[in-house]
Amino acid sequence: MAQKRNLYPGIHNDRYGGMTDAGLIIRDAWVFEILPETETCEGWDYGRLENLYGQVSEAWEPYGHLVSNLPPELRERHERIHSEGLRKAREAGWKPDHSGED
Repeated sequence: MAQKRNLYPGIHNDRYGGMTDAGLIIRDAWVFEILPETETCEGWDYGRLENLYGQVSEAWEPYGHLVSNLPPELRERHERIHSEGLRKAREAGWKPDHSGED
C-alpha cells in the first residue's frame, strides 16, 4: 500500500503565520528572487523544500548570511518581505517564543 507523502501546506497556511523554518526559507527565496513572491510552495514535498534551502543558503554565502552585508536593493526587499511576514504572523496570533522552541 502506498503511503501518503507529507506535503507542505504553503506559507499562508503554515503554523504561526509562516514563522517556521520553511516559511523563513521561502521568504528568503523571495528576497533573492529564487522564487517569485507569488509562489507559496503549497503542495511541495519536504525534499523540494530542502533543495530550496540549499539554493537560499548559497545565495546568502557572498553576504556572510548577514542582512547588514546585503546591498541596498536586497536589504530593502528583505526588510519589506520579512516585515510583512511578521505583521501577518502577529495578526494571526503568533508571539515570539524566547525559549527557542518555535
